[in-house]
Amino acid sequence: MTCFSSADESAHYGFSVCMLLDQYREQLRWEDGGVDELGTGDATAIADVVRSLPGLHVHSYDISGPSVEKARANIAERGVSDRYTVELGDFFDHADSAGGVPARTVISNPPYIPAPDRDILMPELWGGVRGNDLLLQLLKTGYDNVIAAVASYSDPEGTVRTAEDLGYRVVNFLAMALDFGPYSNEPKVREHIRRLCAEGHGWAGEDGYMVAVALFTRDADLPGDRGDQLLRALQV
Repeated sequence: MTCFSSADESAHYGFSVCMLLDQYREQLRWEDGGVDELGTGDATAIADVVRSLPGLHVHSYDISGPSVEKARANIAERGVSDRYTVELGDFFDHADSAGGVPARTVISNPPYIPAPDRDILMPELWGGVRGNDLLLQLLKTGYDNVIAAVASYSDPEGTVRTAEDLGYRVVNFLAMALDFGPYSNEPKVREHIRRLCAEGHGWAGEDGYMVAVALFTRDADLPGDRGDQLLRALQV
């Protein structure tokens, strides 16, 4: 099992999470109860966020043993082990059982590679047939606020409409263009992405795609309803 790493994507994800948590600090109230995280990866992006935002506590879950081991080392190196903890296990099995004040906000850069099945270069990155299975599952867990990456080729309209059906609005987002990497460039995956886009389930260019980190909320105190703007920003 390999630890996934993408410098451009990780930097955008970390910067976006930091911006959204800081901009909406008062409404999100993350200093009371902390923030949960689905999928830790190598933890460098969020460890830097924790170091930048005093008072932020993150409790993360990852199913990859090597990722957890590497993440804990990176967190310790940045001196935030007291505020950023990582547990080996399934987020959906364990997140609700954490002690203390329950978190109102969850963050995630979930696996979003779409493919017909898990038989791809890195199965851990498989997000289902349309790429948004984990994000849809996360939206159904009941958090008031979800900050997550949304890829342009992974049925973003289906994600936004499902979120709306669950009572969420898109408060704000930060979008960035990315080149296809080795995993999305795998022939089987690229052909599947091409087919999804042709069927109206996403957008991608010849050499790349868009990804946005969006804040979804069910909290009436948070202004903004930018779902359609998000979808326009993801069109390549």
